[in-house]
Amino acid sequence: MLRDKSLIPLSRQHQHALALCVRIDRAAKAGKLALESWNAEVAGMFEQEITHHFAAEEEKLFPACTRVPQLQELVSELLQEHAELRRYFAQAADGQLGQEELMAFGEKLSAHIRKEERQLFEDVQKLMSEGDLAKLRVTLARSLDNAPSACSIRGEPTPPSPNNSGS
Repeated sequence: MLRDKSLIPLSRQHQHALALCVRIDRAAKAGKLALESWNAEVAGMFEQEITHHFAAEEEKLFPACTRVPQLQELVSELLQEHAELRRYFAQAADGQLGQEELMAFGEKLSAHIRKEERQLFEDVQKLMSEGDLAKLRVTLARSLDNAPSACSIRGEPTPPSPNNSGS
């Protein structure tokens, strides 16, 4: 199903976050996890993009969804996942994501995004009226207007060289 215009900005942000998950997975499989760099990138992504993304979902999208009885349980699950993901982001900000935590974070973030895209967004488009989707488009646009447009996909962090292991 084509994505409704109201949800496209959130889907684009999802693509950026999924790219991060793929890069984490590839780096882990290649044995190239420079944890300090990854912690900084994960924390930076939260600060620059995901905090605004979560706010738009929690303040605009999810309340609109809870007015549809069939979506209430799913929204509750997604809110719980946001709380769990915030704990990972806080660990990253403190430089505390180890290899196992980083891998678990990537898997959980990817699964969360896929649930929003494949379940919530699809159901929103099926169950909400055109009028409700139009209202949602306006409220989400206002919410995301203040978000930085940084959202660029960065290159993989490079591990420090043995001769330049300091800051």
